[in-house]
Parts: sequence; structure tokens; C-alpha cells
Amino acid sequence: MPKPHLLLLSALLAAFAISCFSDHIDPYHLDVITGIGINIILAVSLNLVNGYTGQFSLGHAGFMAVGAYLAAAVSLFAGPKLLGPDGGTAWQQGVLFLGALLVGGLSAAAAGLLVGVPSLRLKGDYLALVTLGFGEIIRVIFQNIEVLGGALGLNGIPAYTTIFWVIAFVALSVFGVTCLVHSTYGRGFLATHDDEVASEAVGLDTTRYKIVAFVIGAFFAGIAGGLYGHFKLTITPTGFSFDKSIEIVVMVILGGMGNTIGVVLAAILLTLLPELLRPIAEYRMIIYSFLLIVLMILRPQGLFNLKFGKVKL
Repeated sequence: MPKPHLLLLSALLAAFAISCFSDHIDPYHLDVITGIGINIILAVSLNLVNGYTGQFSLGHAGFMAVGAYLAAAVSLFAGPKLLGPDGGTAWQQGVLFLGALLVGGLSAAAAGLLVGVPSLRLKGDYLALVTLGFGEIIRVIFQNIEVLGGALGLNGIPAYTTIFWVIAFVALSVFGVTCLVHSTYGRGFLATHDDEVASEAVGLDTTRYKIVAFVIGAFFAGIAGGLYGHFKLTITPTGFSFDKSIEIVVMVILGGMGNTIGVVLAAILLTLLPELLRPIAEYRMIIYSFLLIVLMILRPQGLFNLKFGKVKL
């Protein structure tokens, strides 16, 4: 099997090659592919928390909102000063966008640390309620910050998100989470998932592992939020509601908890399915919900719970 870093390099080269021909791709298809990539980043990052570490977070959209708003604020308010009146070169815009994404990701990670330290000593339903409350608090805060658009949202965000950035960060998120979980340190996440009491008995600080997973998951969610904001060009607080968090959780559950490949496939399926049902728009959500119920009844372990030999990917 190829080494992970070679796969990452191949993915980055593929992202560059695809971006060179993006002008020849139908805009609608480009829109769908971009949406798929952003959802993959969200699902893979939540899978680190819910799947590999065994927690149950319902506030992932809150971290996405932090990343989206803070990254957009950097581009909107700092961008004109840094790039000058002519808008700068493509390379300068790329550097600014990368910096904005990192600001959004690190801000989301800080928010993850803030909510994780006091709440991750809780378990199960209690943790789900705390993270749900956090997500709603974040949404209401942004709804009342007038400098960021308030309830009307933030408009005029530069269109910096391209297919290259999306595919590159999909590759980085999958690579980062997979290598972390399969590292010596990452075995602590799996031990925490399997049995917290036994893990603590052998000296593992399970709370620390849960916080680390929460912070890393929040970071990638913030990156996804930054990509989303610079793709949609307009963001509103309602776009990061409880419904968005549930959508991400469904991707993780459908793909198979703790199964990176399955979660990626589920994110692709659940992004494409509403589009395929668009011709029957009036029945789309009914059929979509019904299919989810059927799939979870028939495959409660996850639709794409793939195993190769004794290794679960």
C-alpha cells in the first residue's frame, strides 16, 4: 500500500491539475463538487470526535460558523489594506486566503478548547446537550454582531474558494485525521472510545484525549467554514443552525462511526442525493428522509462500514 505522504502529494498534484481545467467544467457541476469537498472536511473532522473518540457532539456547525465569519472578516476588512486598491496579484490573494483560513481554523480550535475543557468531563446525552447549546450560542452571538452583518449576514465576501483549495484541504484533513488515529499517540483516542475506565486505569488521561480530538475537529470545521464563506460569498447565522449539525452527524453515522473511508463516501452520497432528487423538488425532503430511515434500519452499523482484512479504514 502506498505511503500516506505519497498519497497526500498525489492528491495535491491532482488538485492542481483539476484546477487548471476548472474553466472547462460546468459551473453547476463545479458547485456540487465544491459542496461535496466541504462536507467531506466537516464529516471527517466530526468523525474524529464522534467516531474515533466515542463522544457525541451536536455543535459542529458552531465551529464552522466561527471559521466562516472570522475568515470572511480577515478577507473583507484586512484584505483591501494588504492587497491595495488594485486587489493584488493572484499569488497575493492566495496568501491572504490561506491566512484567512488559518485564522478561521485557529479561532474555531480556540472555541473548541473553550467549550471542551469544562464540558468533556460529561458523557453521552449530557455532552450532546452542552455542544448543542454551544452551537446555538455561537449562532445567536453572530446574529447580534452588527459589524459582521447581524441577522442579515455578511455580504460581499471575495470569491477566493477554488476547486484547488477544496481538494487540497480535503486531502489534508483526511491525511491528518488518518495519520493521527493510526499513530502511537492516536491509539489513546481508540482506547478512550473502547473503555474510558480501563484506559484511565492504565494511566491514560482520557479527558485530555477528548479535548485534543475536540480541538482538532473544530480546527478543520473552521477551515471548512472559511471555504464555505468564500464560496457562497454570503453567510448568515441561519446557515449554521442545529439542522446543519444534524446533517454532519448523519454523514458520520451513515458512513460508519470511526470509518474514514465510509464517512467520505457518505458525505458524497448525502450531498449528491438532494441534487438527484431536485426534479421532484416538492417530494425531495420526504424521499430523502425516508431513505435515511430505511438505510439506518437495514445498516445500523453504517452503510459504508468497510473492512479490509482485519483493518478498518
